Amino acid sequence: MKRTFNYLGLLSLLSLVALLGWVLEEPGFYGFLGFAYYLRYFAVQPDELFRMNLQRAATFAFFAEMISLVPLVFLCTFLYRGKGLAAAFGLCFAVAVFAFSGALLVLEWREQRGAAE
Repeated sequence: MKRTFNYLGLLSLLSLVALLGWVLEEPGFYGFLGFAYYLRYFAVQPDELFRMNLQRAATFAFFAEMISLVPLVFLCTFLYRGKGLAAAFGLCFAVAVFAFSGALLVLEWREQRGAAE
């Protein structure tokens, strides 16, 4: 049986940006170490249920990002006196990443709980 490659593990490469933060002495880049969590997906065999859970988590993250975009643009524009658009888009990206990771974690937990019963 041929083992298929799980591309979700490639998100862990974003954790290398934290090394750049160490070299440049910029602590703002250390948050990218959170992407090292995705290293575990190199060991996961992607089957139909995994792909369905991945699609559901990505859909949830997309809608969470779209819903949070407008309030964050208003909030950051107000807080940064008209220069907060870049911060708003950065925060929307963070919302999407957290929503995706959280939704995938919950869906995998439900799957494992159902398999145990």
